Amino acid sequence: MTAGSSGGPDGKVSAGPDGKVSAGGGEGAAGRLPVASPAEVRRATGRLVRADGRAFAAVLALNVLAAAAGLAGPWLVGRIIDEVRSGGGVAGVDRLAAAILGCALAQLLLARWARYAGHRFGERTLARVREGFVERTLALPASVVERAGTGDLTTRGTADVAAVGTTLRDAGPELLVCSMQALSLLGAVFVIDPLLGVVGVLGLTPIWWALRWYLRRARAGYLAEGAATSEVADVLAETAGGARTVEAFRLQERRTAASRDALEVSRRARFHTLFLRSVFFPVVEVSYTLPVAGVLLVGGVLHARGALSLGAVVAAALYLRQFTGPLDEILMRVEQLQGSGASFARVEGLARAPRSGPEGGAPAPADDRIDVTGVRYAYDRGGEVLRGVDLTVRPGERLAVVGPSGAGKTTLSRLLAGVDAPTAGSVTVGGVPVADLAPEALRRQVVLVTQEHHVFLGTVRENLLIAEPAATDEELWAALAAVGAADWVRELPGGLDAEVGADRRRTDGSQAQQLALARVVLADPHTLILDEATALLDPTTARHTERALAAVLRGRTVIAIAHRLHTAHDADRVAVMENGRLTELGTHDELVRAGGAYAALWGTWHGERRDA
Repeated sequence: MTAGSSGGPDGKVSAGPDGKVSAGGGEGAAGRLPVASPAEVRRATGRLVRADGRAFAAVLALNVLAAAAGLAGPWLVGRIIDEVRSGGGVAGVDRLAAAILGCALAQLLLARWARYAGHRFGERTLARVREGFVERTLALPASVVERAGTGDLTTRGTADVAAVGTTLRDAGPELLVCSMQALSLLGAVFVIDPLLGVVGVLGLTPIWWALRWYLRRARAGYLAEGAATSEVADVLAETAGGARTVEAFRLQERRTAASRDALEVSRRARFHTLFLRSVFFPVVEVSYTLPVAGVLLVGGVLHARGALSLGAVVAAALYLRQFTGPLDEILMRVEQLQGSGASFARVEGLARAPRSGPEGGAPAPADDRIDVTGVRYAYDRGGEVLRGVDLTVRPGERLAVVGPSGAGKTTLSRLLAGVDAPTAGSVTVGGVPVADLAPEALRRQVVLVTQEHHVFLGTVRENLLIAEPAATDEELWAALAAVGAADWVRELPGGLDAEVGADRRRTDGSQAQQLALARVVLADPHTLILDEATALLDPTTARHTERALAAVLRGRTVIAIAHRLHTAHDADRVAVMENGRLTELGTHDELVRAGGAYAALWGTWHGERRDA
């Protein structure tokens, strides 16, 4: 379990030689989350339909009835023409006109009912898509998310899910309604005269070829557009998140160039899909007139030979004229479906991403001992960060890990917490690889707390119950007291029920971190890894919080990535990391007497404290 997130190696945002600001060794394009295949998208769509099968059947039935009601109008117009030509009276025409009015009203009501039912079906289905996306996102290992880049996951969870929602709510019902109308109208022409029906279908041939040409290219084009949008979001997020690094290393021009490159790729992708539409739709618009013209021409010849009445020819022409309306809507929705289909492929692609923990589950650890054996680790776009680290952490031990920035401390903490798996060697708890533990089992073993934290929208109580949903108010107050947050929470209007986060009651850095630490207390793991977890607290509050945690977690293992050496002074043992290697290990007094790297660090830090 990770109760926070860190940046690149040792939690710092790093700048590569090309000026690219990276966090956590993300892979960029190489680490993109997977995309579902067309077959997988079709299966997922089928599952969504089956999940609400009765509602879908009701929508289908209403659309059939609405389409059937719409067929009566042109046929009745043809009857009126034949009635007038045969010398029929006004009464007969009035009856047929009343029937036309009744059918039109029935079609209107049925169509509105069908759209209402379709929108309800779409909203329920969209809720399932969103819930599934959240569940899959929460099951992703943190390393997978970091390699993919925050922009990719953010784009999938916002723009892509919104596109899928629009389709399910609007395009789906409209496509169903118009498809039923188009099929019914075309079928009515065949009923009037099969030859006219064939002529009408042949007139649609240019549309068919244009649609095939478009569909062969649209999916790849829209997927490329989505990936380009994700890359733009990635570049912006990296630049904003690493703003201080950009300023410190004077990378403004490189980051601007990277942004321009990403925007240029996005522009080209969007222009490509625009080109596809600019070819597809003009061909379709020109082709709309062909079926009507063909039916009038052939129908006129048949009428001249006495094979068909004038009313039948007019009715067939009206059916095909009406046919262009739903056909136009269908083609518009098909174009929209290409974009939303690509979005659904990106959303559904999370099902193919690696899950946290193995499918079958790992055996339960035999005990709480943590063993690091011959561990080596390298980020995907960087050199080796850890080089042959061996370490044993005994149950109940307080271990401090110290060393200069970039020494590999945070990377080691991520391996210990199961966030990443080592490139070589092993990290085990009770003889079981930490990275193989399922999320539920891992939370009972190890919790990693970093200097970054998050306050969720909601009450203080809701922020704490994330860690232990069954916790009582007494346990919540005890957790807050353990990290020194009880006093300021009591001062809030409502106490535990006070709204916090975003535009509600804003918390400062120290208060937000105290809430994160209180969640750790409630989670109650046997091993706690603190990666500079008190970095945002003032020295007095940090010291109080660390002492409170030590008292609450007595009998549990605590591994502290220490930047304030008083943490190392209080630890049972101190591990010194240098250049990815474990160079010293012992108690504070032993390492000071040894006169090595730790003694130099202690002397420098202690001297500064004394001067201060």
